Amino acid sequence: MKFLTKYIFFCLICITEQSFAEIRLPRLISDGMVLQQKTILKVWGWAKKGENIALQFNNKTYTTSADAYGKWMVKLPTPTAGGPYEMIITGENQLKIKDILIGEVWVCSGQSNMVLPMERVKEKYAALIANTNNPLIRQFLVPMRYDFNQSHEDFASGRWEAATPENIMRFSATAYFFAKDLFEKYKVPIGLINASVGGTPVEAWISEEALKAFPHHLALTKQVKDSAYVNQIRRKESVITSQWYKKLWKNDEGMQGVQKWFEPAYDASSWQRMQLPNFWEDEGLKNTNGVVWFRKEIDVPELMAGKKAKFFMGRIVDSDSTYVNGQFVGTIGYQYPPRRYEIPAGVLKAGKNTIVVRVISNSGKGGFIKDKPYFISTGNDTIDLKGEWQYKLGTAAEPLQATTFFQYKPVGLYNGMIAPLINYSIKGVIWYQGESSTNNPGEYHQLFSTMIKDWRHRWNQGNFPFLFVQLANFMEPTNQPSESQWAELREAQLQTLSLPQTGMAVAIDLGEWNDIHPLNKEYVGKRLALAAEKIAYQDKNVVFSGPVFQSMKIKKNKVIISFANIGSGLIVKNEGELKHFAIAGADKKFVWAKARIKRNKVEVWNDAIAVPIAVRYAWADNPDTANLFNKEGLPASPFRTDKN
Repeated sequence: MKFLTKYIFFCLICITEQSFAEIRLPRLISDGMVLQQKTILKVWGWAKKGENIALQFNNKTYTTSADAYGKWMVKLPTPTAGGPYEMIITGENQLKIKDILIGEVWVCSGQSNMVLPMERVKEKYAALIANTNNPLIRQFLVPMRYDFNQSHEDFASGRWEAATPENIMRFSATAYFFAKDLFEKYKVPIGLINASVGGTPVEAWISEEALKAFPHHLALTKQVKDSAYVNQIRRKESVITSQWYKKLWKNDEGMQGVQKWFEPAYDASSWQRMQLPNFWEDEGLKNTNGVVWFRKEIDVPELMAGKKAKFFMGRIVDSDSTYVNGQFVGTIGYQYPPRRYEIPAGVLKAGKNTIVVRVISNSGKGGFIKDKPYFISTGNDTIDLKGEWQYKLGTAAEPLQATTFFQYKPVGLYNGMIAPLINYSIKGVIWYQGESSTNNPGEYHQLFSTMIKDWRHRWNQGNFPFLFVQLANFMEPTNQPSESQWAELREAQLQTLSLPQTGMAVAIDLGEWNDIHPLNKEYVGKRLALAAEKIAYQDKNVVFSGPVFQSMKIKKNKVIISFANIGSGLIVKNEGELKHFAIAGADKKFVWAKARIKRNKVEVWNDAIAVPIAVRYAWADNPDTANLFNKEGLPASPFRTDKN
């Protein structure tokens, strides 16, 4: 028996050693990958200590051996764009990588507006998506991972996917439209490495070494390095959240009776009435979190009865469960995604039908976002759902305690999602982030600049192109000139253009007042692509930017503004008068100004101000009327002269 035990133990050791002897590659280096053209490429992986490695690619063989830690790397030149190629890597085992393309590789990073997939814009771009089948555009979606203690060398999952009908819905919309424009112009394969996470501030993407210039952020990193501390918070918050929802369910009258409130036979004649879409606090249900039920009866014509239908319920704060004629049709657990449900065939009937929505508000205002689609459709036939609804409070609750999102903490995402990329040769980076940094815009320029320099240092490819999106317009417009943290953040982004090889896509005309995730990602991608054409591909004939403030001159009661990047000349979009210029005198109180284009400069004045000292343009969260463009159709970036 003792001999048998020793024999089994010996076999296990042999099996373990054999498994460690096998060559292993990072997830990025896999079938379907896109490699950067005309560069010195790194191919790396792991094997047994001292193991000899041979790599065959493009009719050449390269050799190396694993170091004392089992790591190995081969450097080889890549040809001009083309493919497909194969790569064979041989050690004590052999790996073959198939369907390799040579082209241009772009890292796509930031927060939710870079995350937002084509699936979210499928209604807006239905025809385009239906005709999308381009296997020469590919995406590698990096899984979300954060670590405060060490930088990672690989990802837990991920694969290269081509922009085909089977995969396109998972592509970042911004990144896809960017790649589409570049492909159409240069006809080379495009590889997109999508490393982005919703809600993240810029400091989450900076390495610990680079963050030393920001002691307050570094102190927070050191705090969350303590896994016991992190786990304690997680457990505590998990218990609080679980108990909150259990209590909510237990106390919700709509779910406790014999007859549930979503059932068609339930008598709701005593319920109060409310106009939707709206926040219920604005309609009389003040300071209420918890569960509120909404109910509406609609008449369905015979021609829609029995058919499968699309059901749009706009956006709901915070979560909903939705029923049609007592049948559950969908739920979403947080406020940002659009409610786009499907009513199965046979549910709608001719005549009276009942729609019920159970809404949970965790904190703040609860309800339905205005200016979103609320309707049922079967083909070309629709039923509008806006207007009067019945409602009743299921149960009130104290606001739910906010959850700690550790992926937002400094350094974590750099270690988990960027560090594993830095050996992979790239053309450049596109970046869409800033919404989560508007609470402290004063430090953004320094943080963002630090991140760009940090990434360039880590990749060791010099000043590769770094292209970013300036924040879109968002929230309700204001009637008078006012201060704005969103405008300050845009200013910080503008200042970052002082770094070499950077470009900015202005988006103040592409936002939506009621949605932090505007759907017009096509023009965001196009404007990033224009910046790439100019900066990455050195196309001197491309006008890649709208007007950018250059200087001011005071002449009597007028301020004369000069701009860079005027292209073929300044214009007022849709003609009419220039809007969203404000002017101030010695009292520094800004008032709306008159403005006109004269010799490709802008004159700004207000007859009540004899001696102006400063001008602001589009200085607001949502400067929705700002209309200074160049003739190429690109908007001027917001600016203020009182900080220059």
